[in-house]
Amino acid sequence: MSQLDQVRPEASRELDRSDVRVRRDEGVSGAIRGFFDRVRSGDLGMLPVAVGLVVISLVFSALNPVYLAPNNLVNLLFDCATVGIISLGIVCVLMLGEIDLSVGSMSGLASALFGSLWVTQGWPFEVALLAALLAGVVVGSIYALLYNRLGMPSFVATLAGLLALLGLQLYILGNAGSINLPYQSPLVMFGQILMMPKWLSHALGLLPGIFTIVLGMRTIQRRRAANLSAGGMGGLLFKAAVLTLVIEGAVYYLNLGRGVPWMFGLFVALVIIMDYAFTRTKWGRSMQAVGGNKEAARRAGINVRRIYASAFILCSTFAALGGVLAASRLASSSQQAGTGDVNLNAIAAAVIGGTSLFGGRGSAYSALLGIIVIQAIANGLTLLNLNSSLRYMITGAVLAIAVIVDSLARRSRASHGRA
Repeated sequence: MSQLDQVRPEASRELDRSDVRVRRDEGVSGAIRGFFDRVRSGDLGMLPVAVGLVVISLVFSALNPVYLAPNNLVNLLFDCATVGIISLGIVCVLMLGEIDLSVGSMSGLASALFGSLWVTQGWPFEVALLAALLAGVVVGSIYALLYNRLGMPSFVATLAGLLALLGLQLYILGNAGSINLPYQSPLVMFGQILMMPKWLSHALGLLPGIFTIVLGMRTIQRRRAANLSAGGMGGLLFKAAVLTLVIEGAVYYLNLGRGVPWMFGLFVALVIIMDYAFTRTKWGRSMQAVGGNKEAARRAGINVRRIYASAFILCSTFAALGGVLAASRLASSSQQAGTGDVNLNAIAAAVIGGTSLFGGRGSAYSALLGIIVIQAIANGLTLLNLNSSLRYMITGAVLAIAVIVDSLARRSRASHGRA
């Protein structure tokens, strides 16, 4: 055996040991380096939204100290929940590179249908709620049929739906124009005054950090078993600790006022469920694949029509649920429900939060962070007693900036081979 042949196994073993050390010693510093590497390559994630929230908070708190008062933030969270749930459905269609322009009208129709069946017709609350959600399923199915079978662009189909659903809403409400919901009913109390117990809000605040550790450890174990590079436990524990501190700090501060609203808790629970569906299920991976390249996904065996149908149905159903919760927030179903800037805010929240208009990239947390940005701006301008025209202009500017950042990040990812 030659001397070179004797050296090779030893060198190979040394490289293997070095590779293992690199993978296992990658702790906090490695996680931080990885974060900056992703940012430089155009994978910005939620960074622009986080920076924007900090800037907005600093500006408005300097102009009006009441802005960061606990009770004002509680009101802000109430307002976030209704449109945020609608925006969660928008994320589904945007991930496929499509759009739904009728979510505002769908929420208004669900509100009118729920109020009419529950209050006017005397149906049980649960049946009326189910009927309103079923209306969302039916409307989403119609959009899916028009898109999959007839090839109608989602822009046109949902624009037509916007007008049709608005007409149905006005027809159901009739000449009265509005239906008042019982103020002492559990639904109205849920939408206006019900708060989590302090101990429960703190306990729930621990769950994201715990899930981060559990799921992260499973990922590390699977990657190491496959002899792939994996982050170390130090970086995972650091991420979980930071997340827990931020959430627990926010919960503590909100509990100095009225507390954490149950309605916002429902919104966050839906975000977590959808995030799990997007990132850890076959359906979610198929959504990203279809949004990235429809033809490639079809050739890979993905039922593309079924994916589009699920996205449209979820979008309309979330819009219907948001409409019912909006009715509980206002204690009425009226002709104004779902009109105004509901469409704008729902779509803008998803885009501002980081969901790409080009399809293939998105997160359930986009709806959460995006709607907080929009409501933070609206709340701050209201406290300053400024004209609502400024809110539209500022929101439009923020939306334009978000799209520009998304376009630039997309180019950067393509140049780094990560598109």
